[in-house]
Amino acid sequence: MLDVGQANELKLAFRRGNWTNKEIKVLLEGDMLTRVREVILGRSEIKPIEHFVDFNADPMIPDGWSVVEHKRGGLMKWDPSKVKLHLSENQQGSGHIEGNELRKELESQSIYNANLLDFYLAHPELIPEEWKGKVVCFWGTIYRNSGGRSCVRFLSSDGGQWHWSYGWLGND
Repeated sequence: MLDVGQANELKLAFRRGNWTNKEIKVLLEGDMLTRVREVILGRSEIKPIEHFVDFNADPMIPDGWSVVEHKRGGLMKWDPSKVKLHLSENQQGSGHIEGNELRKELESQSIYNANLLDFYLAHPELIPEEWKGKVVCFWGTIYRNSGGRSCVRFLSSDGGQWHWSYGWLGND
């Protein structure tokens, strides 16, 4: 039987784990607690889901667009520690850099193609928290939009929703 002290311990544990009310509600539905108990008793286990990104696959191509360049990179087990953001020295502070110049600067860097962008859109729960408020470009795929301009797709969020858009390489 749960007493007041144990209920308070649960409350504090949920707080420490940054649980939301929605997540607690899911834990209390159906047989979820029974399944958690099976883990505690050593009769079951929890395994992380393995995700893979196929960098060899053809990228998504918006209507009327074409692919100028698509750097392939094989099948990769998703590992957030392998994905690093690059900020050019020219972008520091209030600085800026023209897209084609940044593209040249990135030639010697390890970059990911637009397949990772589409992976993240399919799994927004895996997008790093620190990316909120940023524009994250995927320089491994360069497109030509319907207006004939070279561009790169990027990932950004507004109002908590993640979406893609694009930037023309001739812009800062």
